[in-house]
Amino acid sequence: MTHYPNGDMHLRCEGDTNTTAARKQWYQTLNSPQTEAMLEQDSQYFLHQSMSTPCMNVLAAAEGIYIEDLSGKRYMDFHGNNVHQLGYGHPQVLARIQQQLTELPFVPRRFTHKTAIDCAKKLTEIAGGELNRVLFAPGGTSVVGMALKLARVVTGNAKVVSLWDSFHGASLDAISVGGEACFRQGMGPLMAGVERIPPPVIYRGAFPRDDNSDVHYADYLEYVIEKEGGIGAFIAEGLRNTDVQVPSKAYWQRVREICDKHNVMLIIDDIPNGMGRTGHWFTHHAFDIEPDMLCIGKGLGGGVVPFAALITKDKYNQAADISLGHYTHEKSPIGCAAALATIDVIETENLLEKVKQDQDYVTQRLAQMKQRYPIIGDVRGIGLLWGIELVTDRQTKQRAYDAAEQVLYRCLDLGLSFKVSQGNVLQLSPPLIIERDELARALDIVEQAISEVIIN
Repeated sequence: MTHYPNGDMHLRCEGDTNTTAARKQWYQTLNSPQTEAMLEQDSQYFLHQSMSTPCMNVLAAAEGIYIEDLSGKRYMDFHGNNVHQLGYGHPQVLARIQQQLTELPFVPRRFTHKTAIDCAKKLTEIAGGELNRVLFAPGGTSVVGMALKLARVVTGNAKVVSLWDSFHGASLDAISVGGEACFRQGMGPLMAGVERIPPPVIYRGAFPRDDNSDVHYADYLEYVIEKEGGIGAFIAEGLRNTDVQVPSKAYWQRVREICDKHNVMLIIDDIPNGMGRTGHWFTHHAFDIEPDMLCIGKGLGGGVVPFAALITKDKYNQAADISLGHYTHEKSPIGCAAALATIDVIETENLLEKVKQDQDYVTQRLAQMKQRYPIIGDVRGIGLLWGIELVTDRQTKQRAYDAAEQVLYRCLDLGLSFKVSQGNVLQLSPPLIIERDELARALDIVEQAISEVIIN
């Protein structure tokens, strides 16, 4: 079994660890003095932090669905930190940003401008329903903080319910409501009044049912709300991005009913999954519900600009005397231009419908793989977000940590990059613009790597 130094096994929750023997072997395969020198400089000048230090490689270019390292090797990027819905360097996004740079590169706070107004209006249109008020911020974590503040103002209650295993950002307020202990380790006292409940997971759920249902996890939410009292908000990802846990429509509709009944604001964190990844503009559209607040970001900036937004309802416009965000780049012309261009590309290229068609294809391919390879314990996903869970035994569901690492590095050898979550889940998150032949080739690579690992 792989040994993880310094007791960092828990770091597998959010992504693949980078301190294992397999990672050291990967460095040797790079065989590039220039790369080695730059990795050493990176280690010298940047603060070290878990899950991103040491770096895996040095990139020199990114275009379309590909990233390219210093040696000229290209990888299809099925990771992208979830910003790459349109891939990298989409010409329409770059052109819109360049135009904005020449016309109005920055707007100080207290001023507005047409691009910001157009962007806010467009976001309310694609969000639909009553979601018609917007506030921008430089990143998703900041938006989560604004949502938590607004919930206190609206409800008068400061307590929050969230899900174990959830991720809402790495700032102090975000890790306070997040469900991954690795981010809270050593941080001391955090925001008080947070209650965590089990997520609606079927394959490894805390409360399994023979019928594979998950609605009872929503019932537990109501139990906690009633027992604890003073709950102002329930915050959750529409679906868990990192290891791809997809709740049922019945679960989310029950959650919406519970929040309405108890005057609890429903905050959906769609930062990694919004902007079309599920085949819908936003994840809640797939479940036929509407949150009280929607947090979006990452892909909103077109894979170029850090940009995020809080979208809520007119009736919650109640914090005029409070600075919910107060960010220097609050109405960033560049961010707004990138977002408008991103939305335009998704619409004009009919990417939402394309993603739904891609979903059918991936569903079929991964089902065939699962049938052929007993190491695949579970396959789950929606749109162009998929998780392949590797196990040593389907009955015990023991996580196949070593095999997952071997598959990852073999796929990198073959030109495909993705991340491993929970130590054994291959998470595939390709750009929405990917062509069918490219998607097929990527899945061929995954299957080849899995088959080789089994043989070895």
